Amino acid sequence: PPPPATTGDFGKEVGYRIVGTDPGAGLMKLTAKAMNDYGLSDWKLLESSGAAMTATLDKAIKAKQPIVVTGWTPHWMFNKYDLKYLKDPKKAYGDKEEIHTIARKGLKQDAPVAYEFLSRFKWTAEDMGEVMIAIQDGTAPQQAAKNWADKHPDKVQEWIKGLQPVNGDPLKLSYAAWDSEIASTNVLKYVLEQKLGYKVTALQVEIGPMWTGVASGSVDATAAAWLPLTHADYWAQYKDKVDDIGTSMTGVMSGLVVPSYVPIDSIEDLQPPQ
Repeated sequence: PPPPATTGDFGKEVGYRIVGTDPGAGLMKLTAKAMNDYGLSDWKLLESSGAAMTATLDKAIKAKQPIVVTGWTPHWMFNKYDLKYLKDPKKAYGDKEEIHTIARKGLKQDAPVAYEFLSRFKWTAEDMGEVMIAIQDGTAPQQAAKNWADKHPDKVQEWIKGLQPVNGDPLKLSYAAWDSEIASTNVLKYVLEQKLGYKVTALQVEIGPMWTGVASGSVDATAAAWLPLTHADYWAQYKDKVDDIGTSMTGVMSGLVVPSYVPIDSIEDLQPPQ
C-alpha cells in the first residue's frame, strides 16, 4: 500500500513518539536536548534497547507505517532498509564524528608492526555494515570478519603491505559491546592473528574501562573511540595519557531517522503546526 499521506501534523500519525535506545546512551541525552531545542514538548522519547528499536522499525517498515527512531551511522539498519536522517538545522546533534584508534603510550616502540597496521586501518560505513549485517543474521563475529577479509583482499593488503609478521607476540584490544565495535574489533583481530602473527585478546568492556585500560597501559589499543562528541569527557580526561593513532572512519553521525517513504525531511517538521 502507498505510505499514508501526511495530515500536516506528522506527530499525530506516530503518536508523538520517538523510539529511542538504552536509557544511559549518549544518543538519548543528545535526543532529549534536540527535543528541547526544537520545542517538541508534546513528544515522548521511549527508552528501549538497540535490538528492540530495530525490531520496532522493522515492523513499521513491513507495514509501510510512519515511525521516528534514534539512529547512528555506522549501523547495519542502513544496509538493510531505505532510511534517511531528518535534517538538523539547529545542529542539536553536533557535526559529523569520527571513529579513532587509540593506543597506550609506548606501543609504537613495543609492537611496531601492530602499531603501523592499526595506524593504517581505515574503512567505510558500508564495509562495516557488511560485517554487522552478517553478525545480525546469525554468523559468528569471527567468521563474519574472516568472510569480509576474504572478500576484500585489496583492502587488507593495503593495511599490511610490507609489514613483517611476528611470532605469536601477545596483543590486547578492548572494545564496547556495540554492533559497530564488535565488527571492527573482530576484523582487526582476524588480520592481526592470521596475517601478522599476533596472539590477540579482545576484551569487551564498558566505555569507561575501555578508556582507562588504554590510558593505564593495561590494554594495548582500542579502535572504538568516537570523537569529538560521544567520548568528549573521556578524551578531556585521558588525552595526555593515550596515543591517538588515527581515524578508522569519518562521517560518523547520529540523529533522528525515518524510513525514506515518510513525507518529512527535517526535525523542524516534527513541530506542531502553528
